[in-house]
Amino acid sequence: MRLEGKVAIVTGAASGFGKGIAERFVQEGASVLIADLSTEAGEAVAEALNRARPGAARFVRTDVSRDADTAVAIATAVEAFGGLDIVVNNAGTTHRNKPMAEVTEDEFDRIFAVNVKAIFLSVRHATPYLQAKGGSILNIASTAGLRPRPGLTWYNASKGAVITASKSMAVELAPKIRVNCLCPVLGQTGLTSTFLGDDTPERRAQFLATIPLGRMSTPEDIANAALYLSSDEASMVTGVALEVDGGRCI
Repeated sequence: MRLEGKVAIVTGAASGFGKGIAERFVQEGASVLIADLSTEAGEAVAEALNRARPGAARFVRTDVSRDADTAVAIATAVEAFGGLDIVVNNAGTTHRNKPMAEVTEDEFDRIFAVNVKAIFLSVRHATPYLQAKGGSILNIASTAGLRPRPGLTWYNASKGAVITASKSMAVELAPKIRVNCLCPVLGQTGLTSTFLGDDTPERRAQFLATIPLGRMSTPEDIANAALYLSSDEASMVTGVALEVDGGRCI
């Protein structure tokens, strides 16, 4: 119960890493607002969490790139659960692995809207509540922001922006609010095939060969790291970009 009494928002929590984080937070005592574009999947996650702990979760359909949606999600969390302690900006998107000159302007705009602008909107609306009693912001970046590779140039750039912004935010929002980010390596999520370009056994084996621990990350891996950085155990930790990557960035 390391998050007992805490209220958290997790974006992109209908699946993948976000779902894993929401589940772990509820297990540890938090109330969680699930903000996601997918109504069916988001409501299913909330229902499952409420079966495990009645009243622990709520879903709000949210396009994180839209200011109005973000404002509603944050206000709903405060109204439903009585405050706000933790914001996890997890929602993300990418373009298919391909030469950067083939990425369309619409793809570029969407990547930066979801991966970067969404954090700007989230922080703007959440900061007044977090400053009231102190809190934590956790941004989900990527090893792509630390060890960029060809084929994902504009996605890499967006995650590099997340890392730099998190460090700057950590200084500006201290001492009331801690800001950190996680840098996962490729995991089994809905974006896996997009990252790889061609999701074949050969391509997976080639990628796994670059990870010293020999496997992809899992939602549980990311959730456990998110739990630590969002808990009071990390009360002296701010401005870090924690690699959860099996050693890929070494």
